[in-house]
Amino acid sequence: MNTEPERKFGVVVVGVGRAGSVRMRDLRNPHPSSAFLNLIGFVSRRELGSIDGVQQISLEDALSSQEVEVAYICSESSSHEDYIRQFLNAGKHVLVEYPMTLSLVAAQELWELAEQKGKVLHEEHVELLMEEFAFLKKEVVGKDLLKGSLLFTAGPLEEERFGFPAFSGISRLTWLVSLFGELSLVSATLEERKEDQYMKMTVCLETEKKSPLTWIEEKGPGLKRNRYLSFHFKSGSLENVPNVGINKNIFLKDQNIFVQKLLGQFSEKELAAEKKRILHCLGLAEEIRKYCSRK
Repeated sequence: MNTEPERKFGVVVVGVGRAGSVRMRDLRNPHPSSAFLNLIGFVSRRELGSIDGVQQISLEDALSSQEVEVAYICSESSSHEDYIRQFLNAGKHVLVEYPMTLSLVAAQELWELAEQKGKVLHEEHVELLMEEFAFLKKEVVGKDLLKGSLLFTAGPLEEERFGFPAFSGISRLTWLVSLFGELSLVSATLEERKEDQYMKMTVCLETEKKSPLTWIEEKGPGLKRNRYLSFHFKSGSLENVPNVGINKNIFLKDQNIFVQKLLGQFSEKELAAEKKRILHCLGLAEEIRKYCSRK
């Protein structure tokens, strides 16, 4: 990507919370991938006017502008589907923070729409660009899993905005699928105390070789953001990841991948494998939600 860009893609960032702010910062800093992108403005439901010299523009203008060719969707999860659909229909490429949608059917429809329009639809997965994941991937390769568990704890999260826990926590599921291959659902339970803002989702999964994996999301006041994992292999155990350094520029690494897609530098095979993994995880998240609501 060190070639000098012949043209720049005009970008609008939709939603300027944590992720949107980082995206805007990356777009304005001199990086190899940012050289291919030109930040035109941002869209927000709040009246902000401008941020660091970047102008706020209306959604209507972003959709109709010839200058805008790319939308970064960084709003809350419940609004992703609608924004992606509008921008794809307007003929724009889309980068969206995970989860792309809160239903499998919607994700499949949007992918078909992107293919019809000949546009890139890219779902961000910064958790796969983390140092911890790189460490785990190396540790797990070629080993026979006997059983494993992954527990994630954090403060409360509003389901209306971020979706059912299997969707808001899909990055943990993505880790498990990326490490151990496609998984199937055995059972799932959801314990909730709404008045205490507490919830605990326990999911039992198994690998294609029938090795059990337990995934737990626990959220409530006073719970620190933490990940606890334990994998037992025929050849030994892995308990928690050592401190492998800080995750530098993970959103920027994701942007690099997106720009490579815009420039047609990903093979069909790579794109198909990624799409299959993303839809598999969304499908599992949906199965988990249905399983919990039957209880």
